Amino acid sequence: MGTTSPNPRRVTMTPAARRVLAAAARLFYERGIHAVGVDLISAEAGVTKKTLYDRFGSKEQIVVEYLADRDERWRAFLAEHLDAAGPDPRERVLAVFDASRAWARELSPKGCSMVNAHAEISDPAHPAHPVITGQKQWMLALFTRLTADIAPERADSLARTLMLLHEGALVAHGLAVFPDPIAHARDQARALLA
Repeated sequence: MGTTSPNPRRVTMTPAARRVLAAAARLFYERGIHAVGVDLISAEAGVTKKTLYDRFGSKEQIVVEYLADRDERWRAFLAEHLDAAGPDPRERVLAVFDASRAWARELSPKGCSMVNAHAEISDPAHPAHPVITGQKQWMLALFTRLTADIAPERADSLARTLMLLHEGALVAHGLAVFPDPIAHARDQARALLA
């Protein structure tokens, strides 16, 4: 299955590789990673299986690219919300929830792609595993940095609580447990930071 590394190998994106990635991303998110084979991906992308394998080498590498691309887009999306929130650390924490709510409505109706992928890929030896766990570690580090400006003596604990609120809201959103769980989590975060 490959070895675990903090920075998985990435491929150069040619036009054909971009088509493969776009098709795979849509299919993986809609149907699940294990349910989608390379035959379907290549057919949807309008490329041969040979082209798919020439560009990516394996389905596992397509999964790595799908998750890494989604993570990169999320980080850029979040950065815009953090910039718009201004310098107030409490507003910046709440901006994370605002960004997640907007992202979920636009791009993640079935929940967090990392959480969904982890349900299928829990083996640390899978090359996509570091992408999944790395994204969540990055989120915890972000909450820790943000809370250090609010309550330095309890930043770690506060960040973990915010992370639990955030991730629980993402899961509840994907499961449609109750309406607008991310807004509810934001309200709880605001009360926690008061």
